[in-house]
Amino acid sequence: MERIKGSTCLVLMLVAVIMVDLCQAQLSTTFYSKSCPRVKAIVKDAMQKKFSETRVVAAGTLRLFFHDCMIEGCDGSVIIASTNTNKAEKDADDNLSLPGDAFDAVFRAKAAVEKQCPNTVSCADILTMATSELLQLIGGRGWDVRLGRKDGRVSLASRVPGNLPNVNMSVAQLTSFFKTRGFSQRELVVLSGGHSAGFAHCNKFMDRIYGRIDPTMDTGYARGLRGTCPQRNLDPTVVANLDTTTSTTFDNVFYQNLKSKKGLLRSDQVLYTDPNTKKVVDSFASDNTAFLIEFAAVMDKLSAFKVKTGSQGEIRKNCGVIN
Repeated sequence: MERIKGSTCLVLMLVAVIMVDLCQAQLSTTFYSKSCPRVKAIVKDAMQKKFSETRVVAAGTLRLFFHDCMIEGCDGSVIIASTNTNKAEKDADDNLSLPGDAFDAVFRAKAAVEKQCPNTVSCADILTMATSELLQLIGGRGWDVRLGRKDGRVSLASRVPGNLPNVNMSVAQLTSFFKTRGFSQRELVVLSGGHSAGFAHCNKFMDRIYGRIDPTMDTGYARGLRGTCPQRNLDPTVVANLDTTTSTTFDNVFYQNLKSKKGLLRSDQVLYTDPNTKKVVDSFASDNTAFLIEFAAVMDKLSAFKVKTGSQGEIRKNCGVIN
């Protein structure tokens, strides 16, 4: 009986893997070659215009993309607005700080695409293309985006807790988190490099800079952060750059900062204090090109995570509303 149960579980696991592979296989760089041949150019133009207004949209959209993929898969579910009867992902506590400029970037691109190709391109594909384009505008490398995702029809705030990395996770916990999603320990270090751009609110690191300063943090750096994040009368909207040196450029300085004990978040700094990931940090800290190449490759892999294709989803007319 136990053998039968074990065999059944194995079969189900294999079926699940095959289904994921099939979904990824249906994605194609030429998916819209006939139905909307200029889609990538349209999205690129929209992102360049948005970027000219505010550079922070690049880091914000990168974060929005990651938060989207981690919950229901890369299906645009994080963009859906809450209703009177449903609290959506974007209103979960961990997503309340997602920047409005990132949402606006997707809505702008969607509107531009709809004018030329109505009811054709998913919001999930637009978010993916927008992320790749904006990454390049701050010094990163884009990737040849595979398309064909459908938009998800489910967005629940209740599914967010536990499905995003926590700032207090150890390397072992981070490794386990990403492993269950199909990413290696090296790839988690690569993805952490996304913090080369962007910022974090004070409540994510206050415990490291007050009381006994975290011994893994540079003392001068910690004291400087106290000026940004005072204990009394703290403005909850105040933020600090994740990369204290080149915050507007996507590069490997993030890893160099870890070597100098200037990682803002504990979950970033542990990548250098743990011997299992220290060598990877060292390698990226000394080779910007290698980091940019690997980051683009892992982003391509992430962009296919639990995607919905065919009848599994829909093409939303309005990215914030399920059809």
